[in-house]
Amino acid sequence: MFSRLNYCWRLVATGGCFAIFSLGGFALWAFVFPAVSAACRRTRAERTRWIIHKSFGAFLWLMETVGIMRMEVDGAEKLRDCGGMLVLANHPTLIDVVALISLMPDASCVVKQSLWLNPFLGGVVRAAGYLSNSDSDSLIDDCARDLRHGKPLIIFPEGTRTSPGEPLRFQRGASHIALRSQASVIPVIIDCNPTTLTKREKWYQIPPRRFHLRIRVLDPVRPEHWVEPCETQTIAARKLTRALEGFFSQELTRWTC
Repeated sequence: MFSRLNYCWRLVATGGCFAIFSLGGFALWAFVFPAVSAACRRTRAERTRWIIHKSFGAFLWLMETVGIMRMEVDGAEKLRDCGGMLVLANHPTLIDVVALISLMPDASCVVKQSLWLNPFLGGVVRAAGYLSNSDSDSLIDDCARDLRHGKPLIIFPEGTRTSPGEPLRFQRGASHIALRSQASVIPVIIDCNPTTLTKREKWYQIPPRRFHLRIRVLDPVRPEHWVEPCETQTIAARKLTRALEGFFSQELTRWTC
């Protein structure tokens, strides 16, 4: 009986949290950002990213408080001041980006075009200066520009959420960005147990117990650690992608076994 009641509570709480997330995004854009702009000396994008950082932290606190999840972070201090670095992470669940931004006060990231046009969250991502993936031809240059300007950038090399039980498959975009910008890479290993909010699951398909989100932040690594600097861009990106894929797979297996 207790297990059944707990399941029902987590289902209701999950729906409530997602509603708060969507409505909260609209409220930030409509009311909070304009109110803060007059009193803040930062640029519009900087103050927006800082507010999002704090809001995401509050959202994760809410999810932990109502018993939906538990989050554990190892090496969070490495993300607090990582300007100009490329943060690469695997992507097992929908809230990975929420968790990472909650740890990074001024992070930029790449968002899907559908989110860019979302009526609840579109205003937030546009105000934050996040990068849309709608124009693949200019995306690499836009990402490299943000990194050269000293902004940390979050990228999920898989391009989408990992399917449970399947091996990691990285796309080459993250490698091209690393090579073009010559930015250091901060690998972030993420594990979610039991799996939830994957690409194939709806929000109401919750696990049998609250999930445990674990994040491990590794030390920065230069791209030259994996590829020779004399390689052409195309060959170097191919080699770097394979190297990153193998590195993340090895670290994830070692950590979760």
